[in-house]
Amino acid sequence: MSAMHVVIIGAGAVGAATAVQALNAGLRVTLIEPGEPGGRQAASYGNAGWLSSHSVLPPAAPGAWKQVPRWLKDPLGPLAVRWRHLPQAAPWLVRYLASAWTWEQVARTAHALRSLLAGAPALHEALARQAGVADLIERRGLLHVYLSEQHFRADGRAWQIRRQEGIQWQALDAQALRALEPDLHPRYTFGALVGEAGHCQDPGAYVAALVRLAQSLGAELRRTRATGFYIENGRLRGVRADDGDIACDKAVIAAGIRSRDLARLAGDDVPLAAERGYHAVIRQPGVRVNTATMFADCKMVATPMQAGLRVAGQVEIDHVDAAPDWRRARILVDLVRSAYPSLSATGVDEPADYWQGSRPSLPDGLPCIGPASACADIVHAFGHGHVGLVSSARTGELVVRILQGQPTGAAFASFDPRRFGRRRPA
Repeated sequence: MSAMHVVIIGAGAVGAATAVQALNAGLRVTLIEPGEPGGRQAASYGNAGWLSSHSVLPPAAPGAWKQVPRWLKDPLGPLAVRWRHLPQAAPWLVRYLASAWTWEQVARTAHALRSLLAGAPALHEALARQAGVADLIERRGLLHVYLSEQHFRADGRAWQIRRQEGIQWQALDAQALRALEPDLHPRYTFGALVGEAGHCQDPGAYVAALVRLAQSLGAELRRTRATGFYIENGRLRGVRADDGDIACDKAVIAAGIRSRDLARLAGDDVPLAAERGYHAVIRQPGVRVNTATMFADCKMVATPMQAGLRVAGQVEIDHVDAAPDWRRARILVDLVRSAYPSLSATGVDEPADYWQGSRPSLPDGLPCIGPASACADIVHAFGHGHVGLVSSARTGELVVRILQGQPTGAAFASFDPRRFGRRRPA
């Protein structure tokens, strides 16, 4: 009997990890990706590189609705909604706020996400080792810094929920924080170091290496764009693409922000939206950043990478193809210079690299992972929002189990694509 043939649409972090794990399970794989795997067009390329197994909280929080006027008024704030996109974005924003209206809802989301993220750094370490790029994965923990212990306590409910999910951290006072990060501005006097987490030193190179590994294991990479499916009597017969149909037994939609139209063709109308983010890379920062760091006061992440210091953040709700507002990237540079005074003193000019991309996000902070409504041979694997890189390894495991008809466990029911109750005829 020939091996099951799976077409995986998308070679970002989720698609690449799924391909490798499907091949490890003995399946035959064809990857469809119109762009360069790990290239600048992908959200995988531009993220902060965090393998944050503790990122279990949804982006919204109780009381976030009070911030909506500020989001609209300040186009350069940490979270902004562009006026021209508001009519289209309003239904998504309403669901976004409603999904985290109470802390009980937040705790349920955290429990679901923890099932996807627990142990993720070790999974990525194993994948990177298999791909021959073990040096790209760092397991030194991740640091959250606060202006004071009082500011940390104000964020206490979020950390309490993390603790309920088995996440531990080391509290650092000003002296311990300075010993760990001597170049950090002294205004930061409290930190929480999450030891179980880690980071990737070059997410684009990591994804590209996983795709090369998949090819070495027998996967075919088709540089084309998927346009639909050939379904007959409820069974998948093939995936339609720009360069012709590809006969197959199963298909996985892992096309990131471009997944929504394909999901509709598979019978599910999911509220996928673009949470646009930015990064800047300072190639010679002149400062030592020992641990990837989140700054609670300005919602910014600074990550030491092979190419330099990457500073990432910002959430911009706008059309996926809208022109970037590079002022948002320059704001990140100003913030990181303020956080590391020695960096400001180095006389570094404009960073060598600015980037903007779109997180594929669903309003409840959970991805879609599961069979499509119109055809169970098609599996959704998209909508991971802020946790796409870290969650990709476990997502790949879960998708392979679904493809093989194995049980996935009750914990993963929260990711069911049908939870939105919006179905379309295939």
